[in-house]
Amino acid sequence: MPMLIKRNPGWRLPESQTTPEAVYLDRRRLLQAMGFGAGLLATTGLATTAVMRPHPALAADAPDPTADLYPAKQNPRYTLDRALTPEKDVTTYNNFYEFGSDKDIWEAAQALQIRPWTVKFEGMVEQEREVDIDTLIRAMPLEERLYRHRCVEAWSMAVPWTGFPLKALIDYAKPTGSAKYVRMETFQNDTAPGFAQTFYPWPYVEGLTMAEATNELAFMVTGLYGKPVAKQDGAPLRLVTPWKYGFKSIKSIIRISFTDERPVSFWEQLQSSEYGFWANVNPQVPHPRWSQAMERVLGTGDRVPTLLYNGYGEYVADLYKGLESERLYT
Repeated sequence: MPMLIKRNPGWRLPESQTTPEAVYLDRRRLLQAMGFGAGLLATTGLATTAVMRPHPALAADAPDPTADLYPAKQNPRYTLDRALTPEKDVTTYNNFYEFGSDKDIWEAAQALQIRPWTVKFEGMVEQEREVDIDTLIRAMPLEERLYRHRCVEAWSMAVPWTGFPLKALIDYAKPTGSAKYVRMETFQNDTAPGFAQTFYPWPYVEGLTMAEATNELAFMVTGLYGKPVAKQDGAPLRLVTPWKYGFKSIKSIIRISFTDERPVSFWEQLQSSEYGFWANVNPQVPHPRWSQAMERVLGTGDRVPTLLYNGYGEYVADLYKGLESERLYT
């Protein structure tokens, strides 16, 4: 009888690197452990935005109209051989520059009003339209996927996202054959203090090629940990591209445009020498101010090797053949 050999996908981690319940919630201590120290933000050339503490009434939203859709069935194709990062850590250690450049913005983000909310489909589409978020969510095939998340700042986590393939949204939008890119834009209003920082190129914009956007991994998120996604994590609609650095995962999307011109993203506008359009994870290509060879896992503080394409090369490597002249990894 032939021997059955089981090969684990490249993105699986051994059990020794699983994430326990404890986490370092103190941001400064974590950064120091990563080797960045207290001067990290100063060296970026980016000023720290003050954190707005909302009035308690602002956080008392009505029940989410789509709450009955959660938890969604988990898609077994997208699983991890590691423990998920505890929910408290994922929802209290966040980047959301509209509400501040520190990680401790989850309270400030409660000021964001996510109903009513609409998403506009514009540009090279058969018909431009604006759709209510609840109508959109109920029209999509919701599922749960377990994905790695890798930040350009060299920390990582494992997250149970709920949402639907970006390809399903593209089919819904009906772009024309001339469209080469998807451009996404987030909200901009007076509920968020970050917009007062005029040196940022607001609103937050991100983009993907149509090939990237229709890849099976590209995912539109509406939920997290079996319920609607929290405001600080990008409610009511965000992008997740797990083979790229996290800054590509635009939050709180209000506009999706299809175009034949490559979008210039938020961070590319701000500092193109450090943050490019492609932003694919590569441990061999350092950030100009720190190495990307290792990453610190939230929940353990362990330093583990970073994987090419964050471990998802088998799904996405073919997207970049013939593009060797591009800055694919920064």
